[in-house]
Amino acid sequence: MKNIDWGKLSFSYTKTDYIAYSTFKDGKWSPAKLIPDADIPVSPYAGAFHYASGCFEGMKAFRGADGKVRLFRPEENAKRMVRSAGYLDLACPSIEQFIDMCVMVVKANAEYIPPFETTASLYLRPLLIGTNPQLGIRSSSESTFMVMASPVGTYSGDKILVPGTAVISRNHDRAAPNGSGSYKVGANYAQSLHPYNLAHKQGYRELLFTDALTHQYIEEFGSSNFFAIKGNTYITPDSKSVLPSITNASLRTLAESLGMKVEMRPIPVTELSEMDEANSCGTAVVITPLSRIDDKVRLEDETPSHIYKFGDECGPKSRALYEKMIGIQKGLIDDPFGWIMFVDC
Repeated sequence: MKNIDWGKLSFSYTKTDYIAYSTFKDGKWSPAKLIPDADIPVSPYAGAFHYASGCFEGMKAFRGADGKVRLFRPEENAKRMVRSAGYLDLACPSIEQFIDMCVMVVKANAEYIPPFETTASLYLRPLLIGTNPQLGIRSSSESTFMVMASPVGTYSGDKILVPGTAVISRNHDRAAPNGSGSYKVGANYAQSLHPYNLAHKQGYRELLFTDALTHQYIEEFGSSNFFAIKGNTYITPDSKSVLPSITNASLRTLAESLGMKVEMRPIPVTELSEMDEANSCGTAVVITPLSRIDDKVRLEDETPSHIYKFGDECGPKSRALYEKMIGIQKGLIDDPFGWIMFVDC
């Protein structure tokens, strides 16, 4: 195991030894290979640079209580990449190739998998980009698939389940109703960079977007999905412009296993006043509770039009969901759903 101060890791890049690499050209994929974690040769005319022909995934490898290494639902990440690539008309590796290359990179960088006792993990970033030189606006005919790895700490850099604040922006949109919002493409994140910077400068941890058509309904955060607890009900938005989060889907299953009701439906912003707990959720954060959400007509405004408060501690139902999710991921409790894939490192 590498000599790394695991407790000081943030959610940022740490160089590892290898990435897994394969290219699609002339109708076929090259055999996957390991290359040093360094720069790769890509034409400056590649479609990914000019027309955002690229999509990616985020997943983690965990060292369990028994010392075994686990991946969490990798087939779901593979399926989502196939769907995103289809939206871009970009050649995509099969589900089998996707998983094989994830396993390949985990094994090659096994010394970077943090110990069980830490809150850190090995983050995997599967990336698919269009790479043939082009000038015209068209889908790329050649593509490159890579899987990278980096040990990471918590996304927020704070202690686990410490509530933060969020702001609703009604004058900045993440995705159009019939646009790319439900696909994990880089362009979606570019849309959120400027308003995120504004929100962070104002001291907010998260930025919550509303629907682009009416700005009356909650969509998702720039980095993750939204869910709330209302009584004994888990509620999350149902929208075709929201990314289908694997973490959110898993939490819904866990909520039902804990005897909770689950609702996927449009959520008016005003309904926040009726919520007991509010959270962001995703691979990087798992669950980040929110103590307050400020609603602003314009993000640039100094004073919110309304403030919704949820308490200074993580809510009990959100905590129970988090503990069950982490318990399965790290082998502390049984996995009755078949979500875990073991990697022999």
